[in-house]
Amino acid sequence: MSPFVGELVGTMLLIILGGGVVGGVVLHKSKAQHSGWIVITIGWGLAVTMGAYAVGGISGAHLNPALTIALATIDRFAWADVPLYIVAQMIGAFLGAVIVWLHYLPHWKQTEDKGAKLAVFATDPAIPNTLGNLLSEIIGTFILVFGILAIGANKFVDGLNPFVVGLLIISIGVSLGGTTGYAINPARDLGPRLAHFLLPIAGKGTSNWSYAWIPVVGPIIGGVLAALFYKIVFLA
Repeated sequence: MSPFVGELVGTMLLIILGGGVVGGVVLHKSKAQHSGWIVITIGWGLAVTMGAYAVGGISGAHLNPALTIALATIDRFAWADVPLYIVAQMIGAFLGAVIVWLHYLPHWKQTEDKGAKLAVFATDPAIPNTLGNLLSEIIGTFILVFGILAIGANKFVDGLNPFVVGLLIISIGVSLGGTTGYAINPARDLGPRLAHFLLPIAGKGTSNWSYAWIPVVGPIIGGVLAALFYKIVFLA
């Protein structure tokens, strides 16, 4: 398997499990309906863990354009490979969202809340505020990338790193995710948002494109700042 396919498959798995847990919590007549934010954050943490275990040995399991760009910024990844990785991540995220749509196919008609349907695919702010929402995504992704770099600097039993990164995702979700839904990953938001826009989802509403730039730009800024901070402070 090539790194391109690895990133595609890993990101697809991430979205299947991450979008899937949101669908279970918010879609009507799901057996997991109303199980809450803690279930969502745990689900996303495990989604990252499984994606990383699946393709970590093949592509490094970036699964996130913000992480790919951040690593390239501090010369831990080749800039020439950045476009290839981002394309793979976007395709994987889109395909993962399509699979989530198929998995919950009977539930879309049963769910009247258009916002809940969008939430299965993409993030949305609790309080729309451009600066506040952008800062939330910057801060959340800063912690993500800094945490991944810090975790990578420690020695663990072989195979434990993806699990620890999953705990980091849960921590970010519980502590910082309540403002914007913590996209902290441009592909995680943009790929599924595009799927929401294109798929014939019963009773869907707008894909909220006016907000869509924030979970793309914010994570990239936060990731680059975290990588530079780590390099300057910890590696100087």
